[in-house]
Amino acid sequence: MLASLRRLSFLRRPLPLLRPSTPLLRRRPRLLPIVRSPAPRFLFSTATPGGVGAEDASHCAVSEVNEEPASYRHTDAYAAIELALDSVVKVFTVSSSPNYFLPWQNKAQRESTGSGFVIPGRRIVTNAHVVADHTFVLVRKHGSPTKYRAEIQAVGHECDLAILTVDNEEFWEGMNFLELGDIPFLQEEVAVVGYPQGGDNISVTKGVVSRVEPTQYVHGAAQLMAIQIDAAINPGNSGGPAIMSDKVAGVAFQNLSGAENIGYIIPVPIIKHFITGVEEKGKYLGFCSLGLSCQPTENVQLREHFHMRSEMTGVMVSKINPLSDAHRVLKKDDIILAFDGVPIANDGSVSFRNRERITFDHLVSMKKPGETALLKILRDGIEHEFSISLRPLQPLVPVHQFDKLPSYYIFAGLVFVPLTQPYLHEYGDDWYNSSPRRLCERALRELPKRPGEQFVILSQVLMDDINTGYERLSELQVKKVNDVEVQNLKHLCGLVEGCTEESLRLDLDEERVIVLNYKNARLATSRILKRHRIPSAMSNDLVDEQTANAEVDVACSR
Repeated sequence: MLASLRRLSFLRRPLPLLRPSTPLLRRRPRLLPIVRSPAPRFLFSTATPGGVGAEDASHCAVSEVNEEPASYRHTDAYAAIELALDSVVKVFTVSSSPNYFLPWQNKAQRESTGSGFVIPGRRIVTNAHVVADHTFVLVRKHGSPTKYRAEIQAVGHECDLAILTVDNEEFWEGMNFLELGDIPFLQEEVAVVGYPQGGDNISVTKGVVSRVEPTQYVHGAAQLMAIQIDAAINPGNSGGPAIMSDKVAGVAFQNLSGAENIGYIIPVPIIKHFITGVEEKGKYLGFCSLGLSCQPTENVQLREHFHMRSEMTGVMVSKINPLSDAHRVLKKDDIILAFDGVPIANDGSVSFRNRERITFDHLVSMKKPGETALLKILRDGIEHEFSISLRPLQPLVPVHQFDKLPSYYIFAGLVFVPLTQPYLHEYGDDWYNSSPRRLCERALRELPKRPGEQFVILSQVLMDDINTGYERLSELQVKKVNDVEVQNLKHLCGLVEGCTEESLRLDLDEERVIVLNYKNARLATSRILKRHRIPSAMSNDLVDEQTANAEVDVACSR
């Protein structure tokens, strides 16, 4: 079902497949498309499989702000307009995404637009997908013909938020800073302000809050709290504020494909968590995770088997990330009864506000990195309490790789890369089915066993006499180099570059083996790079590492 999720933003990668703890909607949530250049026809595209077709565009009815009678001037919508005129800006982004099949080069440059709003401290809040893989960013105030250069202070791709700064004093003249409010209640009205497609001026649409619950964030594939509203949110609204009374209730960021007027905004607790983390640490660190996969205990026989009394409720631990602190104290089949004193229901939900319920993942995500949580556990019919330290956890196969160049290493025409989900997304629209099945399954399910571990694969073979006969061994995991188990791409690079034997042996998945004459292979590497116009045999991160190691060796020899 997750394969149906898609986002409308840059021509980027489709939604990485994860397994959220709440059921997904039957329709397709998607990021708001960012309006593309050039004029006069606004181009916007999908980061999902395929692109936005006419059938998608036809659903994007844009609301216009027209002159209204004097009585309208007393409504909340007009107040939102007045508040937003000197607070909401249009964001212009030039971006270039990496080519994961050819990791030494980028894809074509693209232009796009989104929205943003100013907050105290002379900062601009927008969506991460508005500025992802950026090379140049400009912002423009309402009513001004001038665009100002903006710099990215921090980006949180999991929560789809970014903070921009503008050094030009002229830009800040007359700007009003918006204050963050609170989570609106169901049926409360909000006004979404931004610069959607269909025009160049500011636009305001009204709607009411339909539900509040953890939702799949399409851009970063995280499961965080979101607010569903029925306001018309269209391409280009991304990053614009949803205003309730005179404060921000959220940030517009995605909508539901195939449905009319179902949009999503990022709530204030997520925004504050992101901003506070940046203020305290100077950079974005991420959202915490317990590192657990849990199973509901709704079946009576299951609860009886694990000695749960009638008054007990909770969820069962089915898998534990070896790198999490929970791995130190928890065991498989433990029953989590409460998190920080909050009882967990058999379906994994906890009480929220007025008879509402959300998954207990929300409580975990609101913790700051390094904080501890008290878990009440039932094990073999006996209750225990454990204090567990929380921090962001990285998967074995990264879900996204925005704002960074891919790592690669080429030797004798063999191209080695760490497996990432963006790499799999290069297989096209139906990448889940068209990408190598073994790689796809491992990307979605396998957990790291040690810090810094990567899933290194032979992505392709650049043909030459030296590697003839090995061309069919691409897309396999590299397990060993000369009988030494490979930990990550940097380790593989060091093993190959430091080889002192006559032959180099590579053990791959499916019991395949590659053997090369090391001296001949090194000579072949340079001519293969020249033939394919590849500037370097390794990515910059590996070049820096090799240079650092060489300097250390020289210092030690002295």
